[in-house]
Amino acid sequence: MTRAFGLLAVLCFGVIFTGLVAGYEERQAVSSLAAHYLTAVPADLGAPNVVTGILITYRGFDTLGEVAVLFMVAASVGVLLAGDPGERPLATGGGGREPSELVRNGAEVVLPLIFLFGAYVIMNGHLSAGGGFQGGAVVASGVMLLMLAYPDGPMHHGFLSITESLAGVLYVCFGILGMLAGSGFLDSHILPRGDFGTLHSAGGIPLISALLGIKVGAELSVVIDRFRN
Repeated sequence: MTRAFGLLAVLCFGVIFTGLVAGYEERQAVSSLAAHYLTAVPADLGAPNVVTGILITYRGFDTLGEVAVLFMVAASVGVLLAGDPGERPLATGGGGREPSELVRNGAEVVLPLIFLFGAYVIMNGHLSAGGGFQGGAVVASGVMLLMLAYPDGPMHHGFLSITESLAGVLYVCFGILGMLAGSGFLDSHILPRGDFGTLHSAGGIPLISALLGIKVGAELSVVIDRFRN
């Protein structure tokens, strides 16, 4: 009976998905709203990446809310999964095998590249696909690989907490500064726009993106570490 119900559910989802795919038509021209932002973001903010310009500047309050939600998730996971002081991770303390030499040697080679790529994604979010959230997730994936290679290695939660809190405070302060010296919260015009298409451009957007990347990377690293206790 359970198998028949599961099969029926899969068939229903298949019919729905087929109807969605069959009725899909690619838009031949952008909408008026999209056309507005495609011209307004490069002209007003000096950012070639329209998505990053919208998320960081025009939707600054929404981005602040998303970061606050991520902080609450990290705090909740920490409360639920935190082990006793001095408790060893289950990877080795519970009788598990040590990581192989291949894993550790591979981590030593790949980890610098992961962290470098994460920093690149964060700092170039205003120029190409990327930004603080994406780069922070890349950095956190490097932390996860580090934990897999060295499961007994301690994580400095105090350092991560201070880093995450400091990045959040600076993010809010930058937003308030935009209200005082600019035209609104997280107004990127309070810093020089620079030359369009270069690394030092788009006003304060690269700085805001860097703060987001640091905060997101620290929060996700704490969440990942809690799952190994």
